[in-house]
Amino acid sequence: MRRVATALRAADVPCDCAWSPGFEPGALSISDAEPRNYTDVVFACGPARGWQLRELHQRYARCRRIAVGVSVVDPDDPALTDFDVVLARDGPGTTPVQDLASHQRSRALPVAGVALAPGQPEYGDRRRHDELHRVLQGWINALDCAPLELDTRLDTGDWRHCCTPEQFAVLVGRTDVVLTSRLHGLVFALSGGVPALAVDPVDGGGKVSAQAEAWNWPAVVGVGEVLRAGRPWEVLDSWWSWCTSPIARALARMRARTDVDTSRGLTERMLAELHGCAVAGSGTGERQG
Repeated sequence: MRRVATALRAADVPCDCAWSPGFEPGALSISDAEPRNYTDVVFACGPARGWQLRELHQRYARCRRIAVGVSVVDPDDPALTDFDVVLARDGPGTTPVQDLASHQRSRALPVAGVALAPGQPEYGDRRRHDELHRVLQGWINALDCAPLELDTRLDTGDWRHCCTPEQFAVLVGRTDVVLTSRLHGLVFALSGGVPALAVDPVDGGGKVSAQAEAWNWPAVVGVGEVLRAGRPWEVLDSWWSWCTSPIARALARMRARTDVDTSRGLTERMLAELHGCAVAGSGTGERQG
C-alpha cells in the first residue's frame, strides 16, 4: 500500500490510506473512510477473493474500484470480477510479476533479540515477572527496531527452537542488541560481543543482577526501578540509547574478548574437590564416580 500511495502522490493524485487497526492503531480505517469523499478505491496486495472484498464492493459501489498487485485464484469469483480494473501479480494465464513490496528501501534499524524469563517460582514473593513483562512488552511494541524473540530452551523436535547451544549463540550473534530478563540472555549476548539491556525481574536483585556484576556490565536495571518509576519507559529509553551506541558495542566486544573468566574457578575448585576425595579414599579401596 505504501508503494501504491507513493506512486499516486508522485503523480499528483491525492489519496488516503486506510489501514487495519492492527497495523496502524488510530489511523484511518475502512470503516472511517466515507465513500462519498472518494472517486476511486485501490485495493493493493492479497488474494482477490473473500467476504471482505465483497463488502468493499458494496460499501464503495459508486467508486471506480481497482485491484493492483493481487493474486487471482478464481477468475469467476465476484470478489474479483466486481473490480473495474484488475492488475494481477499472478493468476491463471498471466505472467507473474514481482510483488509491490519488492525493491523497497528500508532504514537501518537495530535487530533486537528479546529473551524474557519464565515465572521462576524459586524466588517466591520477590518475583515480579508478570508485572515487569507487561511493561517491557508495551515498551518493545513502541520501539523502532526489528524485534526477534530469543528462547533459550533447546528442543530437537521443534524447528522453532535451537537444538544446541552453538546454534543459539549464532542466533544471538546476528542481533545488534539484546533485551533480556534471563540470565542466559545476558550471558550469550556478552559472550558474543552483543550489548545487552538486562532487566532483573526479582525484587532486590537476583541472578541477572549478579551476572551483570560478574561481567562488570553497566546496563542492568532492577524491577523496582522500572515499576516504581513515574515514567518507566524513560528509564528503559535511556539504557536503550546507550546499548545501541558505538560505546556499548565496543564495550561488549571487549567483554567477549577478555581473558578474565571467573567461571573457570568453579570448575577448578570442582576438580580439586574430586581429586581430594580420590586421594583421601585411595587407601580404603573406595572408588569415586
